[in-house]
Amino acid sequence: QVQLVESGGGLVQPGGSLRLSCAASGSIASIYAMGWYRQAPGKEREFIAAIITGGIRNYADSVKGRFTISRDNVKNTVYLQMNSLKPEDTAVYSCYARRTAVANASWGQGAQVTVSS
Repeated sequence: QVQLVESGGGLVQPGGSLRLSCAASGSIASIYAMGWYRQAPGKEREFIAAIITGGIRNYADSVKGRFTISRDNVKNTVYLQMNSLKPEDTAVYSCYARRTAVANASWGQGAQVTVSS
């Protein structure tokens, strides 16, 4: 399994930006998909974004146009650039990696993002 460690969370004002990083323990070049989910208190886990081999990117409607996912196969890291943040973006953000389309996902420990004035 891939070991994943998120970083970059924190407190930001509405309208601000944050960049989350998800560092993998080994090469991600051959990993089929990596992405992000989030879970706010009292709510179900929500898909946010994914990047698939070949560069295909998928986003939840709630973040389209504001969030951008990217991957650096040299640094073995996936990023989530979050702009125009809203209070409703407050959640624990977790990254995942799936070696193949049908493999079980590996998960990071999560990073808290709080959007508040």
